[in-house]
Amino acid sequence: MNYLFAPQTANYESSAVRDILKVTQQGHVISFAGGLPAEDIFPLEAVKSAYEKVFASGNSSLQYGLTEGFIPLREAIQSRMHRKGIFSTTDNILLTTGSQQVIDLFSRIMLAPGDVVLAEDPTYLSALQVFRSYGAHVIAVGSDDKGMDPVDLKAKMELYHPKFVYAIPTFSNPDGKLWSRERREALLQLSNEYNVLILEDDPYGDIQFHSEDNILPIAALDKGQSRVVYTSTFSKSVVPALRTGWVTGPIEVVQMMAKAKQMNDLHSSSIDQQALYYLLRDFDLDGHIEQIRTVYHHRMMIMRDYLAKLGSGLFSFSEPRGGMFMWVEGNDQLDTTMLLHQAVEKGVAFVPGAPFYIEQPKLNTFRLNFSHSAPEKIKLGMDRLVEVLLNPAEVKQ
Repeated sequence: MNYLFAPQTANYESSAVRDILKVTQQGHVISFAGGLPAEDIFPLEAVKSAYEKVFASGNSSLQYGLTEGFIPLREAIQSRMHRKGIFSTTDNILLTTGSQQVIDLFSRIMLAPGDVVLAEDPTYLSALQVFRSYGAHVIAVGSDDKGMDPVDLKAKMELYHPKFVYAIPTFSNPDGKLWSRERREALLQLSNEYNVLILEDDPYGDIQFHSEDNILPIAALDKGQSRVVYTSTFSKSVVPALRTGWVTGPIEVVQMMAKAKQMNDLHSSSIDQQALYYLLRDFDLDGHIEQIRTVYHHRMMIMRDYLAKLGSGLFSFSEPRGGMFMWVEGNDQLDTTMLLHQAVEKGVAFVPGAPFYIEQPKLNTFRLNFSHSAPEKIKLGMDRLVEVLLNPAEVKQ
């Protein structure tokens, strides 16, 4: 049958990471491909206890909920964000099915075909998929290890009149970058000057390895609370299966997103939201996050030591100060998409860098996730990966 799909489905793309994860389901493959947290430190008993409290609270806990989300959980999030310098109220906090839904809802209410979004290059590939699905043109802004280049950003704001700027300034995906405060302030200043919104995506901000890093979200610098739409999630700090994220920002924007959400799914899972509330109330989440930081930092250091042995002449990387990813760039002759097939044959997987690029992808780049695998598996996987990286022709044969 000839299925007459809507014209906009021509913009739908498959996720390169999801496609790779299908390949890595083979038992012998150690995967550094997905952005997966560590299952061995999930707070299993605390989550189980939280759900028991939900069911003990009575039948009403199983009823439909508010589109905006469970009020006690929004109040708890409000309190946690105040500690980050983001002074929201429950009225402009919307609970969502992960922060990925925020990207979709925000795009739905903001983008028309032909609109422009500015973003770093490379950036989170699933965000690129969403923007393009609504017919937007994504334009790359030049950047370095400190963040977006203000000169190039200003020039592109003048040239393209974008609807918004998408940024992951804290331990970005894919390259683990931490923007300087100066670059954050420059983006905010330019957004005020050119009347452009900022979508600040902050799923990794709590996974900070060095306490001396005084990190303020861009939303905390937005004293007028009129320019920054800020989103985060519990997927990295509790468990991803709860699929609970949130968004805050200008109340007019958040209310419009709530209207879009009503048409999308009425509300996100109220059982999960109630369980999260009890968990935040009765569990030491800050202590758990400190454990996550310690474990991930140790795993990152193991991976870093392996990469350091490759030699600066062949490969370069920056040591992340938090988050879940390392970004590696090889010499100009390396094609990591081709190399992935060889790596999987050896029993290890990574994500080639090309899908993360907006323009002119660098084929010699790749992303590694250090959070998911235990130290012993990281060592075994890196042994395999180093062999592939140093002897690609030999493995191909």
